[in-house]
Amino acid sequence: MSVSRWFLPEQPDVIGLLRAQTAVTLEGLEAFARWAHGDVGAAQAVRDAEPRGDRRKRELVSALRAAFVIPLEPEDVFALSRGIDQILDYARDLVAEADVLDCAPDEGLAAMADLMGDAVRHLDDAIAALATDDDAANAAAESAIGVQHHIGNAYYRGMENLLHEGDMRARIKLRELYRRCARIGEVIIEVAERIMYAIVKQR
Repeated sequence: MSVSRWFLPEQPDVIGLLRAQTAVTLEGLEAFARWAHGDVGAAQAVRDAEPRGDRRKRELVSALRAAFVIPLEPEDVFALSRGIDQILDYARDLVAEADVLDCAPDEGLAAMADLMGDAVRHLDDAIAALATDDDAANAAAESAIGVQHHIGNAYYRGMENLLHEGDMRARIKLRELYRRCARIGEVIIEVAERIMYAIVKQR
């Protein structure tokens, strides 16, 4: 072993750490989708996933502090980790608000929840290809944005259906939950666009 190797910190697997965090977020979103389809018990799985996602984020930040060379700029890695964390946080908050409001999810929420999982799977594909296949990473990020457009369509269809809800209190409660779903969709776009930006900066 050369003398210089003694002074170089080990290069962390940043992509692997990001994907590990994304995997926890995806687990939470899968539980979120089950909850949105009527599985009341799945709410606890969403809550349980959130602190595990936080631990994955802390592991990544610690690795960034110790890293000497990484395939992406630290600010991009941190922004991606923060966005992935927010997706899970917002899903947990939505479930918590539904509980406080005593408001059961409806078909519109279920449709959006299913699509969120699809979008995050595309984000994971994009992260996996970062620094090795820019075209594949960019295409997967664009696919995530495409799914978000479907989430937007589901949001507007759901909001339109709420106009036919005779119980005004129920309509107001569901509208608030819909808005939280829309915010999750916005974060998905932010993460996808950050991936695309990171690719551009590497060229």
